Amino acid sequence: MHHGIRDVKRGTRTKRRTKDLDQIHESIVKTGLIPAINDIAAAQSPAIDPDETLPGMGQFHCIHCDRHFISEDAKTRHLASKVHRKRVKLLREEPYSQKEAEGAVGLGTDKGLSQDMSDI
Repeated sequence: MHHGIRDVKRGTRTKRRTKDLDQIHESIVKTGLIPAINDIAAAQSPAIDPDETLPGMGQFHCIHCDRHFISEDAKTRHLASKVHRKRVKLLREEPYSQKEAEGAVGLGTDKGLSQDMSDI
């Protein structure tokens, strides 16, 4: 009985949740790696100091997916994966801004009300 409840619970977990595309795009812009969005070959993350808390001491990092890997081999396999290629494709698009979101809803737009109000 009620076998579907387990699947709903699994779908709402955030244990393996990754960063959203707009958060990754913002971090790439902050670090000045804009060409890395469009060019996978330029996706070399800047040299960082070893960090013991990260996998692979933080030396093998994919900036598109914001993931750290244990070895160069693991990173190379990830770069060839379908998940990574899809993420790179989605990152090429400019993320929506708050202004665009409000405009889509109808907030902040005039909608011709100023002309109607002047007639009164």
